[in-house]
Amino acid sequence: MRGAASQDPYRDPIAFGQRLKILRTRRGQTREQLGGLMGKSASWVRALEEGRLKVPRLEVVLRLAEILRVRDLSDLTGDQSVPVALFTGPGHPRLAAVRAAFDAFPLAISRAAPSVGHLTARLARAWAARHSAPDHREVVGALLPELIRDAQAAVRQADSATERRAAQGVLSEVCSLAQFFVAYQPDTALLWRIAERGMVAAQESEDPHTIGVAAWLAAQAHRDSGPGHYDAADAVTMGALTFLAPLMSHASHDVLAIAGALTFEAGYTAARRGESGTAWRYWDSSRAMADRLPEAYYHPVTSFSRAVMGAHALTIAVELRAGGESVRQAAASEAMTLPSRPRRARHRIEQARAYQLNGQPDAALATLAQAHEAAPETIAYNGYAKRIILEEAASKTPGRRRRASELAVRLGMLAA
Repeated sequence: MRGAASQDPYRDPIAFGQRLKILRTRRGQTREQLGGLMGKSASWVRALEEGRLKVPRLEVVLRLAEILRVRDLSDLTGDQSVPVALFTGPGHPRLAAVRAAFDAFPLAISRAAPSVGHLTARLARAWAARHSAPDHREVVGALLPELIRDAQAAVRQADSATERRAAQGVLSEVCSLAQFFVAYQPDTALLWRIAERGMVAAQESEDPHTIGVAAWLAAQAHRDSGPGHYDAADAVTMGALTFLAPLMSHASHDVLAIAGALTFEAGYTAARRGESGTAWRYWDSSRAMADRLPEAYYHPVTSFSRAVMGAHALTIAVELRAGGESVRQAAASEAMTLPSRPRRARHRIEQARAYQLNGQPDAALATLAQAHEAAPETIAYNGYAKRIILEEAASKTPGRRRRASELAVRLGMLAA
């Protein structure tokens, strides 16, 4: 007999409680873990799953969907009338071409590969475009297929061990850029293939900075896969930090920055677990690393810098679900300048989460509108933003409901 973890929770008719149990099991969570993340008991979760409690209010359903990271709200509710993707955005029109470039097996490459220097310059322009363009997925998605093919060709055509290591470093960085593009799109298998290929190429490059970047992205992929993968995220993060530790006394700015970014990632995962002291301890350590960097420095991949530490503090507070502290951090970071448009948009989304936690939905919606203005393609793929908008679209306050519905239309969540 097929167990709960192998059933299809999306086939009607299945009750809300049954869907909840199946999705929880697939995430590898116990009732105690899910209840704790909800601020409830294991018996509350059991009562929901067994149908002894009625389907909860929308904001509770949305919180459950957030914790379980369901693909679509209807996967949990069973209501197919208004499907809303929460933690995966729409498949981008450029996704198929990027997938095809990674799916290719380039054994017989007829054209000569560009030099590593040429590829490095193209990558620098691609990162700059990602940070400056409001439609950054469109811009990056247009550049990636050729970059992927050329980087793979450079590895195959390298004439010496030194050239091959340099080409592997470039290929790993191309994978890093591709991981940003593919993230939160409906192709998890492709995301993991890219992450793994990037890690292998980084290790072949033997370059500490490249290895650190690949580890940073792999740790994020593990953490975003849910609580059952937090230990794997920590293992990758701590392994990379141990590898980089001997270099810290004389590290370049880039190596110091990736070590700082990894240290913050350890705090981020701790905050997801609800471990407040550990989360803030790692944040303090990463801030000390940021303080060693020049004031104008900004890491091109992770955005790690002095400026970003306020945004990171806000993220820790929000993940710990500390409403008052979240709003305080949101206000403290209001005046900071982040040169990356998608990072600014993400920060606005974190501010909106803080306002929502603190019972200020109008401020949350206004901040999400600012996020949309900064980078529409960031908010369109962000599950937290969608959760807030969907919740307020059902508000009993007409003006708030209208503003939320207008945002939902702009994000493509609802038909105009």
